[in-house]
Amino acid sequence: MPTPPASPASRPSPSALPKDIEWRLLRHARSVARARTLLRDQAASWKLPDEVTETAVLLLSELMTNAYRHARVSPGREIRARCVLEADRLRVSVTDANDTLPTPRQAGPDDESGRGLTLVAALAEKWGAEPRPAGIGKTVWFELRITAQ
Repeated sequence: MPTPPASPASRPSPSALPKDIEWRLLRHARSVARARTLLRDQAASWKLPDEVTETAVLLLSELMTNAYRHARVSPGREIRARCVLEADRLRVSVTDANDTLPTPRQAGPDDESGRGLTLVAALAEKWGAEPRPAGIGKTVWFELRITAQ
């Protein structure tokens, strides 16, 4: 017997939407922009403050760029981006298949790159990197505090 369509009372409310989402993206330059779009859309559905959203999108872009550029693995490997919303904070992480943990470096005034992790360290409440507990690769993450509007 077919299941009847959900009545308005049985549909999940916006507050019941997932607070933990993960995207699997190809290790490709276009995935950086795709991750920014996905995070911006998710932040809108979660009704995050604009300042938190813009900072999270910027920092995610830095982590995705690092994973794309520096993870010396085959181009077909995936990069995972995950966002977890808790009561007072947003945690964003990027996982790739390279085991080398990143460290911030001092970029010279004429360097065109090398400032990403310094930017993450400056704007995030917390950040870190750790080897994946089961498997190859690493996860780099940051947290932003969400204040009431």
